[in-house]
Amino acid sequence: MSIDLKKDFKYSLIVPTSMGVRITPVNGQPVHSTDTYTMQATSAETNVASISSFLGLPVKVLTVFVKDSPIAKFIKSNLKSRNMDFEGKDVPQGGPWGFRHQFNIADSGFGSRGPRVHNDRAGEIGRSLNAKDFDLDRIFGKDGVQIIHLSGLIAALSEETCNFCLELARAAKKNGTKISFDLNYRATFWKGREQELRSAFTEIASLSDILVGNEEDFQLCLGIEGPEAGGKGIEEKIENFKEMIGRVKKTFPNASVFATTLREVVNSNKHLWGAIMLEGSNWHVVNPREINVLDRIGGGDGFVGGLIYAILKNWEPEKWIKFGWASGALATTFQTDYAQPADEEMVWSVWEGNARVKR
Repeated sequence: MSIDLKKDFKYSLIVPTSMGVRITPVNGQPVHSTDTYTMQATSAETNVASISSFLGLPVKVLTVFVKDSPIAKFIKSNLKSRNMDFEGKDVPQGGPWGFRHQFNIADSGFGSRGPRVHNDRAGEIGRSLNAKDFDLDRIFGKDGVQIIHLSGLIAALSEETCNFCLELARAAKKNGTKISFDLNYRATFWKGREQELRSAFTEIASLSDILVGNEEDFQLCLGIEGPEAGGKGIEEKIENFKEMIGRVKKTFPNASVFATTLREVVNSNKHLWGAIMLEGSNWHVVNPREINVLDRIGGGDGFVGGLIYAILKNWEPEKWIKFGWASGALATTFQTDYAQPADEEMVWSVWEGNARVKR
């Protein structure tokens, strides 16, 4: 099967997001024991979009910035360097205790020492994202978009962003844009808001064409009965997950693609990495294979980004999961949260296990 994408379009992919920065200790050191860091612009959604933008497809980011902030300027320059258009208003900071872009403070871990992540999101400007600040008729109607990728991280940030994602999904559906939705459950975001978010996520999922999530995501975001207990072996885990996806598909029949990654951590720098995808009635499975990991953050986003890119390129479905798997594995070899593929061949070489020198 194929996904019938919009033919008249300015953008292949649009992502709404709250941009921030990640600061990371150099040389794999823990945060508390170093005084030297690197800083990068980051968000899960632009991690996804980077596969398409680096490989030449037109991508746009919908976001919001803090006016006159040097961090906002840093983020805008980064997005341009990643070949991404962006749209979003500049909001006055409101003084030293006003708005800011979020900080993600994270080390990469090393060997037997796992990564540690500390999110500092007080005053996050992205929580104010609102549909009234964007001309959705122009974006989806006049300009045209093939796929919009929505993330549960943005939908759950605040009441405003929840409504923002709902309005985007409705506008996309009205104008024939396909919807990708990565559920991305976060317990801290959902605390005290379960009923509100369950309702919103259910509506977005009902409009979506591509649904991505693990067992916890589908259970806690959408109330789907989880897989049977047990399943210690990988084959049994895969079969149990397939049964759960069957229940998801029955509940959300509009979606035609369901996907998740499989990860077993050997240590911080060695993972077993796999994936499962259902397209139509066809299952595609990549059994976990060993990959070397420089930094694990962004691997799942890379998988989704590669999957979406393959769909946008109208490849046969058996290539979708392979390119997604390889894009995710590629992302873990970068010190940025996002993969920066030089070309499609770089990604396919990861799939083929070919790390020979290219001259």
